[in-house]
Amino acid sequence: MMELNLTRVDYLQVGVTSSKSMRLLPAQVPGKPQRIVVGDHNGELQCLGMKKGEPVPVFNATLKKKITRVELGGPVGGTRERIFAASGSEIKGFTKKGKNFLTFDTSLAEPIQTMYVEGAELFTCGNYVYNHYHDCKDANHFLSADNICDVICIPTNKVPEVTPVLACQDRVLRVLQDSDLLYEVEVPGPPSVMQLYGNDGGDEGDEILYGTSDGRVGMVQIGRMAPSHRWELPNEKRNGGVLALDSFDITADGVLDLIVGRDDGLVEIYSYDESDEPIFRFKHQLSESVTSVQGGVIATQGFDEIVCSTYAGWVLGLTSEQMSKGLSSAAIIPDATAQVKINSLKGELEELQQKVMTEREKYQQTATSKTAISAVPHFDINDKFVLNREDASYTLSLELQLPIDNVLLQSDVPIDLLDVEKNSAVVSYSACNPEEGNFLLATYRCQANTTRLELKIRSIEGQYGTLQAYVTPRVQPKTCRVKQYQIKPLSLHQRTHVFDDARPLNTIKLSGPFSLAEVHSWVCFCLPELPERTPPGDCITFHFVSTFLDTQLECVYSGSNPKVTKKGEAIFRSDNISTISILKDVLTKEATKKKISLNITYEINEDSIPYTLNLIHPKLEYQLLLAKKVQLIDALKELQVHENDTSFMSPEYRQILEDAEELQAEFKRQPCHLERLYGMITDLYIDKFKFKGQNVKGRVPALLEVLDNYDLQTLVQFFESG
Repeated sequence: MMELNLTRVDYLQVGVTSSKSMRLLPAQVPGKPQRIVVGDHNGELQCLGMKKGEPVPVFNATLKKKITRVELGGPVGGTRERIFAASGSEIKGFTKKGKNFLTFDTSLAEPIQTMYVEGAELFTCGNYVYNHYHDCKDANHFLSADNICDVICIPTNKVPEVTPVLACQDRVLRVLQDSDLLYEVEVPGPPSVMQLYGNDGGDEGDEILYGTSDGRVGMVQIGRMAPSHRWELPNEKRNGGVLALDSFDITADGVLDLIVGRDDGLVEIYSYDESDEPIFRFKHQLSESVTSVQGGVIATQGFDEIVCSTYAGWVLGLTSEQMSKGLSSAAIIPDATAQVKINSLKGELEELQQKVMTEREKYQQTATSKTAISAVPHFDINDKFVLNREDASYTLSLELQLPIDNVLLQSDVPIDLLDVEKNSAVVSYSACNPEEGNFLLATYRCQANTTRLELKIRSIEGQYGTLQAYVTPRVQPKTCRVKQYQIKPLSLHQRTHVFDDARPLNTIKLSGPFSLAEVHSWVCFCLPELPERTPPGDCITFHFVSTFLDTQLECVYSGSNPKVTKKGEAIFRSDNISTISILKDVLTKEATKKKISLNITYEINEDSIPYTLNLIHPKLEYQLLLAKKVQLIDALKELQVHENDTSFMSPEYRQILEDAEELQAEFKRQPCHLERLYGMITDLYIDKFKFKGQNVKGRVPALLEVLDNYDLQTLVQFFESG
């Protein structure tokens, strides 16, 4: 198998780019260099080719609003060489030479976020609304229950019926037929991007690759009546979310490889084995989010490349052409062509320096004048606040086109900041007063040229409020933007499509004169990953799983109807009594704000307490053992220094010494894990008796004594004894 060795080559920088806004035009002759088309948030659509290794503009077009998607189209089954760009609610079409052959205003209320072109069929999506146009005439539409992240269509030369597929935020691929939902495909994470397998959907045209915002990649076969999951790549290394996918034979073995671009700047290449399962081959780390990836031939004929675009607007190639790194005697003396290039670059540099000097002088003069008006420079922030199931923490990523100077975090609820290996920023904590509603003040000072910062945060369920990030870039005059993130009461719960009715469940039922929109807004306030817009239908059902404990929650609710004197009703079922207790407290508070009287009934299942304690048991046992091992490390290391031979130690102690670094690193990554588990068991104990009308806070010290000498049976007996 060929060893991959790819070298980075920068081509140009444009404005901020969205996902899938860079494409490669097909080569006029196979193997010849291709052209790059890229659209940015400044509304600039640029097409460039390569001449003597340098990018040369082919055409430029300026659109009214920011370009959110660039797609290629052409005859069904033929060459896709027509360029389509989505800008606001408008679609513009260009030939490969830059002639504008189409301007189509969809007149949609929300801007187009995603788009796909298949022959004469055009598919566009806003946040919730899907529209299908045939020859620019309305054909079908569909209102999605959750945010639409991407759209694709099965190739009509292989499957005659037009079959669009929507990737939706609620962990579902929705397969449509005309304006109706044909069926839903459940996927393991919120799908962020889709791509046809092999760029043509495989032999039958119905195989789709998908990437999720929590970093998984998978393939599903879209049958006529039911889907078939082919494979899934888990995200064991906790890499970033997937923003771009492509199929291209970069390994030159005659089989297309899978190329993955992630929002943490990672570009990965996977080959396929005999059973068509992906195998990791290569990775390259960039410093910015990768918004698009495509394989092709760009700079030099005969050398394959992976072309990437990043959030900050860099268009670059990872080329198989070997760039000379050593300085041979021939390399020291430049030839005539190289000398011309050097002189040209020097001239450009001097010109830029002169422009900077002129603008700086202008600014100084304006700043000192009495009529000066301070202009705050605008900058965009590409931010993401996502819950990770693997370690029950939130990842907050902040990305700018400019270098970040510092980020100040402020929270009015208790949260833990966890270590992130990729993070090179220096963090310092300031004293704060929780009585004034200030639980965290932390400043991250970034190194020069850092444009992306990633942080990990863990919250405590039941405590809710706001986390604020004050982002200051390295720009003059100094300016700052504030981003706010809601820490929800049940912040560590994640959407799922599976619910086990066989578990012992506690139930709480609320009824009252509330509308469907009102109760949905209350549930949204309590739980993450829910659409802001009320989903269609009279009755709504959502299922959740706790990422920390693996307990589950079912929410079923409907609104009141005065015509039939029907009251609004909401039923919540969970195997964790603390989840029910948090919901009862928060929903009652929210209804009181609206002056709505609630009738609350509940059923407590006593079997749910030992069941939840059994779920906590392996986690607690592991954390206690980890803490014990970490405590022993220093003493064992001292013994090792004084005794040359450690063979007298037990195998267990020798293993602790061997794994010392890993154990300490794991303990450091999760500093408050044990305290959290203690806190959850304490809450469980208090909540059990709260529903019986008893206050047992005075017995908490006795409970903590039991936990210090932990044994599951003793703990269960303590709960039962009351």
